[in-house]
Amino acid sequence: MRPQPRIERFAQDETGAILVFAALAIGLMLILVAWTFDIGRLAATQSELQSYADQVALAAAGELDGRDNSITRATAAANALIADTQTFGSGNRSMAGAANYALSFYETLPGSDQAALLTPTTVQKKAAYVRVAATPQTVSFDFRRAFATLTGTSSSNPAVSAVAIAGFTQYACDVTPMMFCVPSSTFDASDPNTIGDMIRLRSGGQGAAWGPGNFGFLEPSTLGLDSNGNCAGTNGAGPSLECVLGAVGAITQCYAQRGVNTEPGQKVGITSDALNTRFDMWSGNLKNDMNLAKYAPAPNVIKGIEPKGGNACSWNNTRATADTLAIPRDDCFPGCAPYGDGTWSTGRTAYVTKNYGGTDPHPSATTRYQYYLAEIAAAGGLASSNPILTGRSETGRPMCAPAAHPDPERRVIIAAGIDCGANPISGSTTAVPVHQFVKMFITEPVVANGTTNGLDIYAEIIGSAGGNGGSGGSAGVIHDVVQLYR
Repeated sequence: MRPQPRIERFAQDETGAILVFAALAIGLMLILVAWTFDIGRLAATQSELQSYADQVALAAAGELDGRDNSITRATAAANALIADTQTFGSGNRSMAGAANYALSFYETLPGSDQAALLTPTTVQKKAAYVRVAATPQTVSFDFRRAFATLTGTSSSNPAVSAVAIAGFTQYACDVTPMMFCVPSSTFDASDPNTIGDMIRLRSGGQGAAWGPGNFGFLEPSTLGLDSNGNCAGTNGAGPSLECVLGAVGAITQCYAQRGVNTEPGQKVGITSDALNTRFDMWSGNLKNDMNLAKYAPAPNVIKGIEPKGGNACSWNNTRATADTLAIPRDDCFPGCAPYGDGTWSTGRTAYVTKNYGGTDPHPSATTRYQYYLAEIAAAGGLASSNPILTGRSETGRPMCAPAAHPDPERRVIIAAGIDCGANPISGSTTAVPVHQFVKMFITEPVVANGTTNGLDIYAEIIGSAGGNGGSGGSAGVIHDVVQLYR
Protein backbone atom coordinates (compact mmCIF):
# COMPACT_ATOMS: atom_id res chain seq x y z
CA MET A 1 0.00 0.00 0.00
CA ARG A 2 1.38 3.33 -1.05
CA PRO A 3 2.36 5.56 1.89
CA GLN A 4 0.15 8.66 2.15
CA PRO A 5 2.09 11.83 1.43
CA ARG A 6 2.58 14.15 4.42
CA ILE A 7 0.73 16.94 2.73
CA GLU A 8 -2.32 14.78 2.28
CA ARG A 9 -2.22 13.65 5.88
CA PHE A 10 -2.02 17.25 7.03
CA ALA A 11 -4.98 18.20 4.87
CA GLN A 12 -7.08 15.41 6.30
CA ASP A 13 -5.97 15.75 9.91
CA GLU A 14 -8.75 17.37 12.10
CA THR A 15 -6.77 17.40 15.34
CA GLY A 16 -6.86 20.92 17.01
CA ALA A 17 -9.59 22.35 14.77
CA ILE A 18 -11.51 23.56 17.83
CA LEU A 19 -8.68 25.95 18.59
CA VAL A 20 -9.63 27.99 15.56
CA PHE A 21 -13.21 28.44 16.75
CA ALA A 22 -11.99 29.07 20.27
CA ALA A 23 -9.73 31.83 19.06
CA LEU A 24 -12.55 33.43 17.08
CA ALA A 25 -14.95 33.16 20.04
CA ILE A 26 -12.44 34.65 22.45
CA GLY A 27 -11.85 37.51 20.07
CA LEU A 28 -15.55 38.24 19.73
CA MET A 29 -16.00 37.97 23.50
CA LEU A 30 -13.24 40.47 24.12
CA ILE A 31 -14.84 42.85 21.65
CA LEU A 32 -18.22 42.50 23.39
CA VAL A 33 -16.64 43.03 26.79
CA ALA A 34 -14.87 46.12 25.50
CA TRP A 35 -18.05 47.54 23.99
CA THR A 36 -19.99 46.71 27.17
CA PHE A 37 -17.44 48.64 29.17
CA ASP A 38 -17.83 51.65 26.85
CA ILE A 39 -21.63 51.44 26.98
CA GLY A 40 -21.51 51.15 30.77
CA ARG A 41 -19.51 54.37 30.95
CA LEU A 42 -22.12 56.03 28.74
CA ALA A 43 -24.99 54.76 30.90
CA ALA A 44 -23.24 55.83 34.11
CA THR A 45 -22.72 59.33 32.76
CA GLN A 46 -26.34 59.60 31.66
CA SER A 47 -27.47 58.45 35.11
CA GLU A 48 -25.26 61.02 36.81
CA LEU A 49 -26.57 63.79 34.56
CA GLN A 50 -30.18 62.73 35.17
CA SER A 51 -29.68 62.77 38.93
CA TYR A 52 -28.11 66.21 38.69
CA ALA A 53 -30.92 67.55 36.48
CA ASP A 54 -33.52 66.17 38.91
CA GLN A 55 -31.85 67.88 41.87
CA VAL A 56 -31.57 71.21 40.06
CA ALA A 57 -35.21 71.02 38.95
CA LEU A 58 -36.46 70.33 42.47
CA ALA A 59 -34.34 73.12 43.96
CA ALA A 60 -35.58 75.62 41.38
CA ALA A 61 -39.22 74.49 41.56
CA GLY A 62 -39.27 75.04 45.32
CA GLU A 63 -39.13 78.80 44.68
CA LEU A 64 -41.97 78.95 42.14
CA ASP A 65 -44.55 80.18 44.62
CA GLY A 66 -46.30 82.66 42.35
CA ARG A 67 -44.55 85.78 43.60
CA ASP A 68 -43.10 88.56 41.51
CA ASN A 69 -39.50 87.34 41.89
CA SER A 70 -40.07 83.59 41.73
CA ILE A 71 -38.00 82.99 38.56
CA THR A 72 -35.15 85.06 39.97
CA ARG A 73 -35.18 83.08 43.21
CA ALA A 74 -35.52 79.77 41.37
CA THR A 75 -32.49 80.55 39.22
CA ALA A 76 -30.46 81.56 42.25
CA ALA A 77 -31.48 78.44 44.18
CA ALA A 78 -30.45 76.14 41.34
CA ASN A 79 -27.13 77.91 41.01
CA ALA A 80 -26.29 78.12 44.70
CA LEU A 81 -27.67 74.96 46.27
CA ILE A 82 -26.92 72.06 43.95
CA ALA A 83 -23.47 70.57 43.31
CA ASP A 84 -22.62 67.11 41.97
CA THR A 85 -19.97 65.25 39.99
CA GLN A 86 -19.78 63.15 36.86
CA THR A 87 -17.19 60.45 36.31
CA PHE A 88 -16.62 59.60 32.67
CA GLY A 89 -17.68 62.63 30.64
CA SER A 90 -15.16 64.93 29.04
CA GLY A 91 -14.17 68.19 30.70
CA ASN A 92 -14.62 69.17 34.32
CA ARG A 93 -15.77 66.41 36.63
CA SER A 94 -17.68 68.77 38.95
CA MET A 95 -21.19 69.97 38.11
CA ALA A 96 -22.30 73.17 39.83
CA GLY A 97 -23.65 76.35 38.34
CA ALA A 98 -25.41 77.60 35.24
CA ALA A 99 -22.72 76.31 32.87
CA ASN A 100 -23.94 72.77 33.55
CA TYR A 101 -27.62 73.26 32.70
CA ALA A 102 -30.20 75.45 30.97
CA LEU A 103 -33.42 76.52 32.68
CA SER A 104 -36.78 77.35 31.11
CA PHE A 105 -40.03 78.10 32.90
CA TYR A 106 -43.64 77.28 32.05
CA GLU A 107 -47.07 78.33 33.24
CA THR A 108 -48.72 74.98 32.45
CA LEU A 109 -47.81 71.52 31.20
CA PRO A 110 -49.63 69.62 28.44
CA GLY A 111 -51.99 66.86 29.51
CA SER A 112 -49.83 64.11 27.99
CA ASP A 113 -46.22 63.40 28.88
CA GLN A 114 -45.65 62.66 25.20
CA ALA A 115 -46.83 66.08 24.05
CA ALA A 116 -44.39 68.90 23.39
CA LEU A 117 -44.06 71.64 25.98
CA LEU A 118 -45.83 74.92 25.46
CA THR A 119 -44.11 78.27 25.01
CA PRO A 120 -41.89 79.18 27.99
CA THR A 121 -42.91 82.13 30.17
CA THR A 122 -40.78 84.97 31.49
CA VAL A 123 -43.56 86.33 33.73
CA GLN A 124 -42.20 85.57 37.17
CA LYS A 125 -45.46 85.15 39.08
CA LYS A 126 -46.91 82.82 36.41
CA ALA A 127 -44.01 80.36 36.40
CA ALA A 128 -45.25 77.11 37.93
CA TYR A 129 -42.88 74.59 36.33
CA VAL A 130 -39.20 74.52 35.46
CA ARG A 131 -37.43 72.46 32.79
CA VAL A 132 -33.76 71.66 33.35
CA ALA A 133 -31.63 70.47 30.43
CA ALA A 134 -28.22 69.29 31.60
CA THR A 135 -25.28 70.34 29.45
CA PRO A 136 -24.35 67.40 27.16
CA GLN A 137 -21.23 65.43 28.10
CA THR A 138 -19.07 63.55 25.61
CA VAL A 139 -18.03 60.06 26.72
CA SER A 140 -14.84 58.61 25.24
CA PHE A 141 -15.29 55.11 23.71
CA ASP A 142 -11.67 53.98 24.16
CA PHE A 143 -12.10 50.31 23.22
CA ARG A 144 -14.29 51.11 20.26
CA ARG A 145 -11.69 53.58 19.03
CA ALA A 146 -8.96 50.95 19.39
CA PHE A 147 -11.03 48.43 17.45
CA ALA A 148 -11.69 51.01 14.76
CA THR A 149 -7.95 51.64 14.47
CA LEU A 150 -7.20 47.91 14.08
CA THR A 151 -9.93 47.43 11.49
CA GLY A 152 -9.41 50.71 9.66
CA THR A 153 -12.97 51.90 10.30
CA SER A 154 -14.19 55.26 11.60
CA SER A 155 -15.19 55.91 15.23
CA SER A 156 -16.83 58.76 17.18
CA ASN A 157 -17.50 59.52 20.82
CA PRO A 158 -21.21 59.92 21.70
CA ALA A 159 -22.67 62.71 23.83
CA VAL A 160 -25.39 62.27 26.47
CA SER A 161 -27.62 64.70 28.34
CA ALA A 162 -30.66 64.63 30.64
CA VAL A 163 -33.86 66.61 31.09
CA ALA A 164 -36.03 67.02 34.19
CA ILE A 165 -39.26 68.97 34.77
CA ALA A 166 -40.46 69.87 38.27
CA GLY A 167 -43.21 72.05 39.68
CA PHE A 168 -44.43 73.65 42.89
CA THR A 169 -47.94 73.67 44.35
CA GLN A 170 -49.06 74.83 47.76
CA TYR A 171 -52.13 73.21 49.29
CA ALA A 172 -54.17 74.71 52.11
CA CYS A 173 -56.16 72.10 54.04
CA ASP A 174 -58.89 72.65 56.62
CA VAL A 175 -58.67 76.41 56.23
CA THR A 176 -61.57 78.83 56.32
CA PRO A 177 -63.01 78.68 52.77
CA MET A 178 -62.70 82.42 52.26
CA MET A 179 -60.80 84.68 49.87
CA PHE A 180 -60.09 88.40 49.87
CA CYS A 181 -58.42 90.93 47.61
CA VAL A 182 -54.90 91.94 48.72
CA PRO A 183 -53.93 95.63 48.49
CA SER A 184 -51.27 95.14 45.80
CA SER A 185 -49.16 92.59 43.96
CA THR A 186 -46.30 93.23 46.42
CA PHE A 187 -48.34 92.42 49.52
CA ASP A 188 -46.55 90.00 51.85
CA ALA A 189 -48.20 88.92 55.09
CA SER A 190 -44.88 87.61 56.42
CA ASP A 191 -43.24 91.05 56.17
CA PRO A 192 -42.57 92.38 59.71
CA ASN A 193 -43.88 95.75 58.52
CA THR A 194 -47.20 94.11 57.58
CA ILE A 195 -47.70 91.92 60.65
CA GLY A 196 -49.98 93.78 63.06
CA ASP A 197 -51.77 95.78 60.36
CA MET A 198 -55.54 95.70 60.42
CA ILE A 199 -57.85 94.77 57.55
CA ARG A 200 -61.51 95.57 57.20
CA LEU A 201 -62.86 92.76 55.05
CA ARG A 202 -66.07 93.80 53.34
CA SER A 203 -68.33 91.42 51.46
CA GLY A 204 -68.02 91.78 47.69
CA GLY A 205 -69.94 90.66 44.66
CA GLN A 206 -73.44 91.52 43.39
CA GLY A 207 -71.95 93.05 40.25
CA ALA A 208 -69.79 95.59 42.10
CA ALA A 209 -66.14 95.92 41.20
CA TRP A 210 -63.87 93.88 43.44
CA GLY A 211 -61.10 95.82 45.12
CA PRO A 212 -58.72 95.59 48.07
CA GLY A 213 -60.43 94.26 51.18
CA ASN A 214 -63.43 92.69 49.43
CA PHE A 215 -63.98 89.11 50.46
CA GLY A 216 -65.89 86.12 49.14
CA PHE A 217 -65.84 82.35 49.47
CA LEU A 218 -64.07 79.38 47.96
CA GLU A 219 -66.62 77.27 46.08
CA PRO A 220 -68.98 76.78 49.07
CA SER A 221 -71.67 75.18 46.92
CA THR A 222 -69.40 72.34 45.81
CA LEU A 223 -67.16 72.17 48.85
CA GLY A 224 -65.49 68.80 49.41
CA LEU A 225 -66.02 67.93 53.05
CA ASP A 226 -63.74 65.71 55.09
CA SER A 227 -65.68 62.44 55.43
CA ASN A 228 -64.43 62.01 59.00
CA GLY A 229 -64.63 65.67 60.01
CA ASN A 230 -67.09 67.69 62.04
CA CYS A 231 -69.01 68.83 58.96
CA ALA A 232 -69.47 65.42 57.33
CA GLY A 233 -73.09 64.85 56.38
CA THR A 234 -74.18 68.49 56.11
CA ASN A 235 -76.06 69.19 52.91
CA GLY A 236 -76.64 72.22 50.76
CA ALA A 237 -74.72 75.46 50.35
CA GLY A 238 -76.24 77.09 53.45
CA PRO A 239 -75.76 74.43 56.13
CA SER A 240 -72.36 73.40 54.75
CA LEU A 241 -71.09 76.97 54.73
CA GLU A 242 -72.29 77.56 58.29
CA CYS A 243 -70.44 74.48 59.44
CA VAL A 244 -67.17 75.07 57.61
CA LEU A 245 -67.06 78.69 58.79
CA GLY A 246 -67.93 77.90 62.38
CA ALA A 247 -66.75 74.40 63.28
CA VAL A 248 -63.39 73.24 64.60
CA GLY A 249 -61.41 70.16 63.61
CA ALA A 250 -60.85 68.53 60.24
CA ILE A 251 -63.38 70.08 57.90
CA THR A 252 -62.67 70.51 54.21
CA GLN A 253 -60.73 69.50 51.18
CA CYS A 254 -57.36 71.02 50.30
CA TYR A 255 -57.16 74.06 48.03
CA ALA A 256 -54.34 74.42 45.51
CA GLN A 257 -52.56 77.76 45.41
CA ARG A 258 -52.41 77.58 41.63
CA GLY A 259 -56.13 77.87 41.20
CA VAL A 260 -59.20 78.17 43.43
CA ASN A 261 -62.84 78.67 42.53
CA THR A 262 -64.46 81.72 44.06
CA GLU A 263 -68.01 82.87 44.74
CA PRO A 264 -69.30 86.33 45.74
CA GLY A 265 -69.59 87.02 49.46
CA GLN A 266 -73.13 88.18 50.18
CA LYS A 267 -74.19 85.42 52.58
CA VAL A 268 -74.46 87.92 55.40
CA GLY A 269 -76.46 86.01 57.99
CA ILE A 270 -74.69 82.71 57.46
CA THR A 271 -71.26 84.31 57.71
CA SER A 272 -71.85 86.37 60.83
CA ASP A 273 -73.72 83.59 62.66
CA ALA A 274 -70.96 81.07 61.95
CA LEU A 275 -67.91 83.22 62.63
CA ASN A 276 -69.41 84.64 65.81
CA THR A 277 -69.61 81.23 67.46
CA ARG A 278 -65.90 81.86 68.09
CA PHE A 279 -67.03 84.75 70.34
CA ASP A 280 -69.64 82.68 72.22
CA MET A 281 -72.42 84.41 70.30
CA TRP A 282 -75.40 82.33 69.13
CA SER A 283 -77.94 83.43 66.58
CA GLY A 284 -79.72 82.38 63.41
CA ASN A 285 -79.49 78.70 62.55
CA LEU A 286 -76.81 78.25 65.20
CA LYS A 287 -78.71 79.75 68.15
CA ASN A 288 -79.43 76.31 69.60
CA ASP A 289 -75.98 74.82 68.97
CA MET A 290 -74.03 76.36 71.86
CA ASN A 291 -73.71 72.98 73.58
CA LEU A 292 -72.06 71.34 70.56
CA ALA A 293 -68.33 70.92 71.10
CA LYS A 294 -67.62 71.37 67.39
CA TYR A 295 -68.69 75.03 67.71
CA ALA A 296 -66.81 75.70 70.99
CA PRO A 297 -65.78 79.37 71.30
CA ALA A 298 -62.28 80.73 71.81
CA PRO A 299 -60.70 80.84 75.28
CA ASN A 300 -60.82 84.65 75.16
CA VAL A 301 -64.08 86.20 73.92
CA ILE A 302 -63.89 89.83 75.08
CA LYS A 303 -66.20 91.59 72.63
CA GLY A 304 -67.70 94.76 74.16
CA ILE A 305 -71.30 93.85 73.29
CA GLU A 306 -74.08 91.96 75.01
CA PRO A 307 -77.59 90.66 74.19
CA LYS A 308 -80.23 93.36 74.20
CA GLY A 309 -82.97 92.16 76.52
CA GLY A 310 -84.41 88.68 76.90
CA ASN A 311 -82.23 85.59 77.15
CA ALA A 312 -78.62 86.38 78.05
CA CYS A 313 -77.48 83.93 75.34
CA SER A 314 -79.83 85.12 72.59
CA TRP A 315 -77.76 87.26 70.26
CA ASN A 316 -80.30 88.25 67.63
CA ASN A 317 -80.20 91.79 69.03
CA THR A 318 -77.11 93.33 70.65
CA ARG A 319 -75.95 96.50 72.34
CA ALA A 320 -72.62 97.86 73.53
CA THR A 321 -71.63 97.06 77.10
CA ALA A 322 -71.13 99.95 79.47
CA ASP A 323 -67.83 98.79 80.92
CA THR A 324 -65.92 96.73 78.31
CA LEU A 325 -64.49 97.20 74.84
CA ALA A 326 -63.45 94.82 72.09
CA ILE A 327 -59.84 94.84 70.96
CA PRO A 328 -59.57 98.15 69.07
CA ARG A 329 -59.07 98.93 65.40
CA ASP A 330 -56.15 100.88 63.96
CA ASP A 331 -56.27 104.53 65.00
CA CYS A 332 -56.46 105.65 61.38
CA PHE A 333 -59.78 103.84 60.80
CA PRO A 334 -62.17 104.46 59.15
CA GLY A 335 -60.25 106.87 56.98
CA CYS A 336 -57.51 104.42 56.00
CA ALA A 337 -59.76 101.39 55.55
CA PRO A 338 -59.67 98.73 54.28
CA TYR A 339 -55.95 98.44 55.15
CA GLY A 340 -54.56 100.10 58.23
CA ASP A 341 -51.01 100.77 59.37
CA GLY A 342 -50.85 98.74 62.59
CA THR A 343 -50.89 101.77 64.92
CA TRP A 344 -53.49 101.35 67.67
CA SER A 345 -52.05 103.31 70.59
CA THR A 346 -55.12 105.55 71.05
CA GLY A 347 -57.45 102.57 70.87
CA ARG A 348 -55.22 100.67 73.26
CA THR A 349 -55.46 103.42 75.85
CA ALA A 350 -59.25 103.33 75.59
CA TYR A 351 -59.24 99.53 75.83
CA VAL A 352 -57.04 99.53 78.94
CA THR A 353 -59.07 102.32 80.56
CA LYS A 354 -62.40 100.61 79.99
CA ASN A 355 -61.39 97.00 80.72
CA TYR A 356 -58.61 97.43 83.28
CA GLY A 357 -59.19 100.80 84.93
CA GLY A 358 -56.28 102.53 83.19
CA THR A 359 -53.29 100.37 84.12
CA ASP A 360 -51.99 98.31 81.21
CA PRO A 361 -51.38 94.74 82.47
CA HIS A 362 -49.51 93.65 79.33
CA PRO A 363 -47.21 96.48 78.23
CA SER A 364 -44.84 94.18 76.35
CA ALA A 365 -47.54 92.98 73.94
CA THR A 366 -47.12 94.95 70.74
CA THR A 367 -49.74 93.39 68.46
CA ARG A 368 -53.37 92.77 69.27
CA TYR A 369 -52.88 89.02 68.89
CA GLN A 370 -50.04 89.12 71.44
CA TYR A 371 -52.31 91.06 73.79
CA TYR A 372 -55.07 88.49 73.37
CA LEU A 373 -52.64 85.67 74.21
CA ALA A 374 -51.26 87.57 77.19
CA GLU A 375 -54.78 87.98 78.59
CA ILE A 376 -55.33 84.23 78.35
CA ALA A 377 -52.03 83.46 80.05
CA ALA A 378 -52.65 85.94 82.85
CA ALA A 379 -55.99 84.27 83.63
CA GLY A 380 -54.41 80.87 84.10
CA GLY A 381 -54.01 79.65 80.54
CA LEU A 382 -56.10 77.83 77.98
CA ALA A 383 -57.53 75.17 80.28
CA SER A 384 -58.52 77.59 83.02
CA SER A 385 -62.01 78.99 83.50
CA ASN A 386 -60.74 81.89 85.60
CA PRO A 387 -62.12 85.25 84.45
CA ILE A 388 -59.96 87.45 82.28
CA LEU A 389 -61.89 90.55 83.35
CA THR A 390 -63.32 91.07 86.83
CA GLY A 391 -66.12 93.37 87.93
CA ARG A 392 -67.27 93.85 84.34
CA SER A 393 -70.29 92.93 82.23
CA GLU A 394 -68.31 90.13 80.67
CA THR A 395 -65.56 87.92 82.08
CA GLY A 396 -63.75 87.32 78.80
CA ARG A 397 -64.47 83.60 79.13
CA PRO A 398 -67.44 81.87 77.43
CA MET A 399 -70.65 82.40 79.42
CA CYS A 400 -73.11 80.52 77.16
CA ALA A 401 -71.20 77.54 75.77
CA PRO A 402 -70.22 74.95 78.42
CA ALA A 403 -66.49 75.17 77.62
CA ALA A 404 -64.00 77.01 75.45
CA HIS A 405 -61.98 75.34 72.75
CA PRO A 406 -58.40 74.75 74.01
CA ASP A 407 -56.79 76.49 71.05
CA PRO A 408 -56.01 80.22 71.02
CA GLU A 409 -56.17 80.14 67.23
CA ARG A 410 -59.91 79.60 67.44
CA ARG A 411 -60.16 83.30 66.55
CA VAL A 412 -57.64 82.91 63.72
CA ILE A 413 -58.69 82.35 60.13
CA ILE A 414 -56.57 81.51 57.12
CA ALA A 415 -57.95 83.08 53.95
CA ALA A 416 -56.74 83.02 50.36
CA GLY A 417 -55.33 86.41 49.45
CA ILE A 418 -55.85 87.10 45.75
CA ASP A 419 -54.41 89.84 43.57
CA CYS A 420 -57.75 90.99 42.16
CA GLY A 421 -56.04 93.58 39.96
CA ALA A 422 -54.19 90.90 38.00
CA ASN A 423 -57.02 88.36 38.40
CA PRO A 424 -60.38 90.15 38.19
CA ILE A 425 -63.14 88.48 40.18
CA SER A 426 -66.56 88.47 38.57
CA GLY A 427 -69.28 86.31 40.08
CA SER A 428 -68.20 82.69 40.33
CA THR A 429 -64.67 82.61 38.94
CA THR A 430 -62.65 79.45 38.40
CA ALA A 431 -58.92 78.66 38.60
CA VAL A 432 -57.94 81.92 40.30
CA PRO A 433 -54.29 81.84 41.50
CA VAL A 434 -53.73 82.55 45.19
CA HIS A 435 -51.21 85.28 45.90
CA GLN A 436 -50.71 84.09 49.48
CA PHE A 437 -52.61 82.28 52.22
CA VAL A 438 -52.88 84.78 55.06
CA LYS A 439 -53.37 84.20 58.79
CA MET A 440 -55.62 86.79 60.43
CA PHE A 441 -56.82 87.31 63.99
CA ILE A 442 -60.49 88.36 64.24
CA THR A 443 -60.50 91.25 66.71
CA GLU A 444 -64.23 91.78 67.19
CA PRO A 445 -67.56 90.12 66.38
CA VAL A 446 -68.76 90.21 62.79
CA VAL A 447 -71.70 92.55 62.26
CA ALA A 448 -73.72 93.90 59.35
CA ASN A 449 -72.24 97.17 58.13
CA GLY A 450 -75.65 98.76 57.61
CA THR A 451 -74.68 100.47 54.36
CA THR A 452 -74.38 97.86 51.61
CA ASN A 453 -76.46 95.03 53.05
CA GLY A 454 -73.15 93.33 53.64
CA LEU A 455 -70.92 92.80 56.63
CA ASP A 456 -67.51 93.79 57.90
CA ILE A 457 -64.86 91.56 59.38
CA TYR A 458 -62.10 93.35 61.27
CA ALA A 459 -58.92 91.32 61.54
CA GLU A 460 -55.24 91.78 62.31
CA ILE A 461 -52.63 90.23 60.02
CA ILE A 462 -50.48 87.82 62.05
CA GLY A 463 -48.46 86.29 59.22
CA SER A 464 -48.33 84.16 56.14
CA ALA A 465 -49.63 80.61 56.31
CA GLY A 466 -46.80 79.30 54.12
CA GLY A 467 -44.99 76.10 55.12
CA ASN A 468 -46.52 73.44 57.37
CA GLY A 469 -48.13 75.99 59.65
CA GLY A 470 -51.46 76.27 61.35
CA SER A 471 -52.95 74.31 64.16
CA GLY A 472 -54.60 71.56 62.20
CA GLY A 473 -57.86 72.60 63.80
CA SER A 474 -59.34 76.06 63.47
CA ALA A 475 -56.36 77.42 61.55
CA GLY A 476 -55.63 74.62 59.09
CA VAL A 477 -52.48 73.15 57.63
CA ILE A 478 -50.45 74.39 54.66
CA HIS A 479 -48.44 71.93 52.56
CA ASP A 480 -45.74 72.93 50.08
CA VAL A 481 -45.48 70.20 47.44
CA VAL A 482 -42.51 70.10 45.08
CA GLN A 483 -42.42 67.18 42.66
CA LEU A 484 -40.92 65.89 39.44
CA TYR A 485 -43.30 65.61 36.50
CA ARG A 486 -40.94 64.30 33.80
